[in-house]
This record gives sequence, C-alpha cells and structure tokens, in this order.
Amino acid sequence: MKVLVPVKRVIDYNVKARVKADGSGVDLANVKMSMNPFGEIAVEEAVRLKEKGTVSEIVVVSIGPKQAQETIRTALAMGADRGILIEMDGPVEPLSVAKLLKGVVDAEKPDLAILGKQAIDDDANQTGQMLAALLDWPQGTFASKLEITDGKALVTREIDGGLQTLSLDMPAVITTDLRLNEPRYASLPNIMKAKRKPIDTKTPGDFGVTPDIRLQQITVSEPPKREAGIIVGSVEELVDKLKNEAGVI
Repeated sequence: MKVLVPVKRVIDYNVKARVKADGSGVDLANVKMSMNPFGEIAVEEAVRLKEKGTVSEIVVVSIGPKQAQETIRTALAMGADRGILIEMDGPVEPLSVAKLLKGVVDAEKPDLAILGKQAIDDDANQTGQMLAALLDWPQGTFASKLEITDGKALVTREIDGGLQTLSLDMPAVITTDLRLNEPRYASLPNIMKAKRKPIDTKTPGDFGVTPDIRLQQITVSEPPKREAGIIVGSVEELVDKLKNEAGVI
C-alpha cells in the first residue's frame, strides 16, 4: 500500500510574522521556515501506518521554491521513503495545488492521500477537498483518528454534536486534525539517512498544469492591538455596558 503525503513550506509557527511596511504582504526575509504543522501530523500518521505494516511506501510531495527540499528532507527523516518537489516560485493557490497533486496521484497511483487540513499561512482549508473532487475519491476531513481495515479507511471526525465515524472505500483522501497524533522528532541518524533518500524534481508543466492566479491580494495588515479590559461593579453594570457600549446584546 502506497501513501502520498503533500507537505508545505511555511513560516515556522514559533515565529511572529511581520507585515511589510507597504502592506503588500508578509516579510519573509531572514525568517525561519519549516513544515506546516498539519503536514507534520500527516507524515507522522503515514509513518505510524508503515510501522504497523499497513503501508509499504510513503511518498512526500511539496510545491514551492528549491528551498522546499529542506521540508521534504524533514519528512524523509521522520520516516518517509522518497520525495517529489514540484519546483516553482511565487504564490500557488489551492486549486492549482490540487491540480498538481492530481497529476502526482495519476503518476504514482497511491492507495491513500493524507494531507494537513490547512496551512497556517493562508488557512485556506481547501486543497484536500478539491483534490478529492478532482479525483472523484471519497474524503474524510478533519480526522482525529484513522484506522485501515479490510481495504477501508475508518475516519473519526470531531463535529459539533460529538464524534462522527466514516467508512471510506479506498483510494481516498484524508485531511488531518490536530488531535490525530503528536509528530515525532527526527533523530540524528535518521536525519543523516534522509540525505541519501531520493528527491525527484518536477515542474508544473510535467503534469500539464499552468498555475492560475485567481485571487488578488489587496493589502495585508496586522490585527489591532487588544485593548485593556475594565472591572465592573455589578451584573447590572456589565449588562449595561455589553448592551450600550459593546453592542453585543
């Protein structure tokens, strides 16, 4: 059984993003980059399935600049077998990503695609759903538990009313939630081994895809600073302020 795991290179989640002075975007100069945390969870889940003997090969794919090889190497150090880099500079939107991933799926013929539910830079939360639609595969989104039994994927999802379990015929697309697992740290020996694992470099043209820019970013600004709270003397005063000052009731 082969699993495809797309990963994305993003600003490290420990870094505070800075907005450019002209408001045209986020300043990426000299900023630490790392794998999208939801992508780490997807890689970890694939590795755990391999350790159980359910999965035989894990293929990691990333779309981005040449530096995204570092992101792929991290996934290889965690336990993935080989990587594919679709090299391109500039922004790439979820629909273009889904089309490129469909091309990879058509070439690799995986039995399962496990993606992070969203990236922490654009928070789009669209790629997995779009990929499932393009492939006409069943999908299980926001997975907090995944089991593979008898050729089916059992996906437990957290919903407003509690938990929902889906039984999906494979091949299928799964997107990961935070509570699915806790990603491991790559050991030094595995980091060294990852340097010898193969990474194939492709271009969008290899998959017959021309990435489209359908969205125009007008401006980027930091959120307003949180104002100091006030202490009220009674419930009546609280209700009055919520009604007449905040306007929330």
